[in-house]
Amino acid sequence: MPVRNLLSSAARVAAVAVMLAAGSAYADDYADVSQLLKTGKAPQALKKADEYLAKNSRDPQMRFLRAIALTNDNKTEDAITAFRQLTEDYPELPEPYNNLAVIYARQGELDKARAALESAVRNNPNYAVAYENLGDIYARLAYQAYAQSQAKGGRPAALNPKLKQLKELLQPAAAATTPAPAAPVQH
Repeated sequence: MPVRNLLSSAARVAAVAVMLAAGSAYADDYADVSQLLKTGKAPQALKKADEYLAKNSRDPQMRFLRAIALTNDNKTEDAITAFRQLTEDYPELPEPYNNLAVIYARQGELDKARAALESAVRNNPNYAVAYENLGDIYARLAYQAYAQSQAKGGRPAALNPKLKQLKELLQPAAAATTPAPAAPVQH
């Protein structure tokens, strides 16, 4: 084997080893940020995510975790911006759409939540959490529509049972306050 090919092969092996080691370090960073989020330490998770992203600004997984940290730290507008940017940069990922919908639902912006969830399920037709959240949004929209009809003199005999059923259906959702957020993005 010529020396040039041997060096080239050795360089490739070294590069792969560095990439594998870096991948392990990245996994540790993800685990650290995830653990901070699980333990309610959103400011620390945000700081760690920002440090990581200073070197790896395009990483969708850490950007997603950062957006969750912003959400958990009540930096709602920043979280919306972060999730929107993820949907623009990685439109194929359903999780940012789902989490954006969760924020919109909390704000009472049900049409925006619906649109975001429809994008999530369009991108991943097997994404059960997004379908569940979409069902919750549809139920809330139905309740609003029936209440509007009632307020405008609609037929009480038809509307009251529907409103009662939806109110009962929405009670557990009201206790949870919002649809379920997505798990971290896998890439």
